[in-house]
Amino acid sequence: MTPPTPVYLKAAGSTTMTPLLQDLAAAYHERQPDVTIDINTGGSALGGELASAGQVDLGLTSWLPGGPPPGVQATVVARDGIALVVHPTNPITGLTLVQAHDLFYGSLGDWQTLSGVSSPVQAVSREDGSGTRAAFEALVMQGNRVTPTALVMPNSQAVVDYVARDPHAIGYVSMGYVTDTVHVVAVEGLLPSPQNVSRAEYHLTRDLVVLTRPDASGPVRAFLDFILSPAGQAVVGQRYGRVR
Repeated sequence: MTPPTPVYLKAAGSTTMTPLLQDLAAAYHERQPDVTIDINTGGSALGGELASAGQVDLGLTSWLPGGPPPGVQATVVARDGIALVVHPTNPITGLTLVQAHDLFYGSLGDWQTLSGVSSPVQAVSREDGSGTRAAFEALVMQGNRVTPTALVMPNSQAVVDYVARDPHAIGYVSMGYVTDTVHVVAVEGLLPSPQNVSRAEYHLTRDLVVLTRPDASGPVRAFLDFILSPAGQAVVGQRYGRVR
């Protein structure tokens, strides 16, 4: 019997979606050992550009408010919650959206108002081209800039690593990157749990999207079908909100 021809699919874009795609690719490879999915980062904006140009099979984006770029189709595969994280020694447990805005805008520059302990606030943000940054600016900043004194990090992991070291810091990351090295702060009384995010009850919820060409190959469509199947959504639900 002739063995199946190996299939190689290319994915690139959102760093937020990288862990999710890695988990999904591993689960799919167990079912289809002849299919290998190569995943690269670069940011949501790059994911859209590469998918539109046909340079990747799967473009990954974590923020797509205006719809997909020309010539590509968008498939929502999961929901993510943007988590606000602080150092474990920070005593605050929750913030309103207005307080979150003011902390990152710079008008609330000392923790004393919220925690009773005087210390300067160090905001930690993301780089241009980041879907997480674009989503945070739309959902929290409402068109206002993040303070110029914010530290800019290249990915969610770097934000987590910095906040875990600095007792004065507050940052925002994909819920999939949260570890016990940081403390997640509730927003308007809710935490970014898979259940709250799946139902879009958490205020900082966004869709995670895979972009494909309309003429995508059979293997690409088969992988998307797997992601949206009960087995694929079970993988999604381990870290993120399910869409089915």
